[in-house]
Amino acid sequence: KGKREAILDLSKYVNERIRVKFTGGREVTGILKGYDQLLNLVLDFVEEEINEPDPRTRALGLAVLRGPTITLLSPVDGTEEIANPFVAQE
Repeated sequence: KGKREAILDLSKYVNERIRVKFTGGREVTGILKGYDQLLNLVLDFVEEEINEPDPRTRALGLAVLRGPTITLLSPVDGTEEIANPFVAQE
């Protein structure tokens, strides 16, 4: 068998600020320091955005985020369009 290729190339976001949303609605931003093939992430300078009862942020510092709980991952500064990895390439 050949080596499996990751759907998402996170290497270009290392040391960049990213936003992560989780199942259940929690949301954090931080600087990506590391990741693995299961999409577990290590972020530094993490801030959690809390919207209830009043909008505010909470500083968490260094955090390990479990990949299976992540629903959305995006750069804080701008967005980038990528090819759909689920469409058969011609």
